[in-house]
Amino acid sequence: MMHESSLADAADHLWEELPGHRVEILNGSIVVTPPPDGPHQESLTWLIEEFSRVGARHAGLRCLGGIGLWLPTGPDDYAVPDFSVVDDVYRDAAVEKNCHAPHVFRLVLEVISTNWSNDTAIKVGTYARAGIPVYVIADRHHDEVLLYTDPADGKYPDPQRFRRDQEIPIPESVGVTLTLSVDILLDGDD
Repeated sequence: MMHESSLADAADHLWEELPGHRVEILNGSIVVTPPPDGPHQESLTWLIEEFSRVGARHAGLRCLGGIGLWLPTGPDDYAVPDFSVVDDVYRDAAVEKNCHAPHVFRLVLEVISTNWSNDTAIKVGTYARAGIPVYVIADRHHDEVLLYTDPADGKYPDPQRFRRDQEIPIPESVGVTLTLSVDILLDGDD
C-alpha cells in the first residue's frame, strides 16, 4: 500500500501545480509528462469506440483513460496509463490516491508522445512485475506498435512488433475479440 512520504507529497504538489500534466512515481522517481497532442487523444477515443463496438462492457470490462495503477515496485509507486481495460469490479480494488490494484487490469496501453524511454523501458519492467497480462506500446518515435503479453517471473518475453498497414490481434485473455490498426494507434483517427 502507498504511504504518505515526502516523495508522494512532492508528486501531489506537482500534480496541483501543473494542470493537465501526468504525474507518476516509477521505481521511486517522480515522472512528469506534458499534456498529450490531438492525434494521441484521437487514438485513445478510437480505442474506446472499438472496444465498445465489440461488446467490452457486456463482457464485464471497462475501458478507461488515465486511471491510476498501483505498482508493487516501491511503497509510493504508481502509473497512470493512457488507456486501460479493467474488470468491471475495478472499484473494489481501490488502493489509495485513485490507484487500483494490478489484478483488475487486463490490458494497459501507452501512446508515446514525449518521454518514450519511460514507456519502452521502465514501464515494461514495472508492468511485468505487476503482472499486467497485456501491455501495448504505440511507439510513434520508431513508427511501430509493440505487444507484450504473458509476464512470467516479473518479466515479459520479447514483444511482438507490428508495422504500418498491419493489424494487432488483442489476446483472448483480455476478454474480447478485436484487432487494432497500427496506423490509427500511431496517427490518430483522422
